[in-house]
Amino acid sequence: MANHKSAQKRARQTIKKTERNRFYRTRLKNITKAVREAVAKGDKNIANEALKIANKSIHAMVSRGFLKKQTASRRVSRLALLVNKIA
Repeated sequence: MANHKSAQKRARQTIKKTERNRFYRTRLKNITKAVREAVAKGDKNIANEALKIANKSIHAMVSRGFLKKQTASRRVSRLALLVNKIA
């Protein structure tokens, strides 16, 4: 356990940050999974809607500092490629 005041504060901040990151990680997995499931079913309309939601959510994570810009672009690009293969 931390003994100094500053170390105790750091410990509290780390706990908060870990919880926040866990939420975003789970959200990221779920929205990605939704797109992949729609692609697996072969339904282009549902896949496009899921891709729109994923795109918006992933780029929102960039603005919150959870993901880097290039990482988000890469993830969205890969999902878009999957959706475009349905045609």
